[in-house]
Amino acid sequence: MAHTTTTPATAPTPRAARPGRRRFATALAALSALTLTAATLAACTPAGEPEVPEPVTVTPTVAPSRVAAPAPVVPPTWPLTGVASAEVASRPAVAVKVENTNVARPQAGLDQADVVWETIVEFEVSRFVAVFHSQVPAEVGPIRSVRPMDPLIVAPLRGLLVYSGGQPGILDLVRGSTVQSISHDAGAAGLYRVSGRSAPHNVMGDMTQFLAAADAEHAAPPAEQFAFARRPELATATVVGTPATSLAFNLSGQAKPSWSFDAGTGLWLRSEGSTPATAASGARLSAVNVVSITAAHPNSPFGAQGGAPVPTYELVGSGEAVVATAGRTVAGTWSKAAADAPLQLFAADGSPILLAPGNTWVEMIPAGKGSLAIA
Repeated sequence: MAHTTTTPATAPTPRAARPGRRRFATALAALSALTLTAATLAACTPAGEPEVPEPVTVTPTVAPSRVAAPAPVVPPTWPLTGVASAEVASRPAVAVKVENTNVARPQAGLDQADVVWETIVEFEVSRFVAVFHSQVPAEVGPIRSVRPMDPLIVAPLRGLLVYSGGQPGILDLVRGSTVQSISHDAGAAGLYRVSGRSAPHNVMGDMTQFLAAADAEHAAPPAEQFAFARRPELATATVVGTPATSLAFNLSGQAKPSWSFDAGTGLWLRSEGSTPATAASGARLSAVNVVSITAAHPNSPFGAQGGAPVPTYELVGSGEAVVATAGRTVAGTWSKAAADAPLQLFAADGSPILLAPGNTWVEMIPAGKGSLAIA
């Protein structure tokens, strides 16, 4: 019997998967994963879409916690003293030429002047230009004749200048200035002679009649002449000045006034030489501020009795100054831009010197001839 060999059947070899089928399978798997993720999220998320409200803009209303500070109430001040007052009288300044010799003392009204200027006239004697505004004394004098420097001193006030008389050329200077002339020789009201004094030292004046005579161009209150601190402790000499107790002036051979500081009253007390100076009322003559001005003191073209030259001061320009306030002094400069401009005071750094509120005496030192000793 023939042996027959049988070859076993071979398992069929699978065909390689087509590329299109592989991409399909991958996409199917990704879809299944997405379906599973969506189902999971659905199971964790509340049913329905959340409602998003429309945006609303709200402007908050904030009640202010502060209100604007009220404007400070600054009381008016008297322009020639810087002293505050509930009311400042609407009247002009009155400058009066007052004699200062032994026979003229004690003078009336000087203790009520806002500003007193002491000048040297012929024969080396001194005379005052006393300026009144905040106070109106019942009487002032003895009143003497006008001098060439007087219009320069009082022109910035644009008020009244009262005097007994004067030379024609000097009277022309007065008429050419910004002041109104009130002259005894011209018959002005309010000037009269008294029997208790000898002539020519007996011309006195009534301030109320002078004020009544002011014309429309000279009836307004004066502008501020010096710069004042609002409070005494803020005055320049008080803040930065050097301590001093006495001021000894040598204005001429005949005029040597002095001032001593009284700590009890805070005032400078005046003496004529070593004699305390008083007013006719008995009040001691005193000042809150004593201002020293050094200026050229040439002879004017005018002559006095016996041909003696009448001097004047050159006040348009600048020069040295010393201000004494509250027992202290500060050096500086003065400046006057024009005949009718106020005389201004400046410290070494160029800032204005502030005076303390109160009355002021101005001592006019002839340059090269007079002096001031401070102790």
